[in-house]
Amino acid sequence: MAAFAITATDWAHDATRLAAIRRTVFIDEQGVPEDMEWDEFDEASVHFLATADDGAPIGCARLLPDAHLGRMAVLPAWRGCGVGRALLEAAQDTARRRGHTMLQLSAQTHAAEFYARAGFVAVGDAYQEAGIPHVAMQKALA
Repeated sequence: MAAFAITATDWAHDATRLAAIRRTVFIDEQGVPEDMEWDEFDEASVHFLATADDGAPIGCARLLPDAHLGRMAVLPAWRGCGVGRALLEAAQDTARRRGHTMLQLSAQTHAAEFYARAGFVAVGDAYQEAGIPHVAMQKALA
């Protein structure tokens, strides 16, 4: 298993590294329009940055003040190495410490099984977001 670290950070300190991951995954790989990727929630969120042993950014996620998790992305070379699971665990731990009892997210349907394995449950029907099918999911935090 490849070694990596997860750090909680904010947009002011790590925007360049966080944005590089999101650009690679969402804009370049998935074709999300650039004007849909960047929003006012970046500055208000806690971000989680996954880095390889050499410090290179390899994954990210953000937790909004209302306990919505989003913008979770892992670079292709690091998928299947536990980075997504570690990012998800860090976000859940932070949400619990902040007193949240429910974590919500909008999962791309191809990733819904990943979230289901972590205890998330789909709520409602699939819908389109940025031209990609998504499903709302939530998890009660103990």
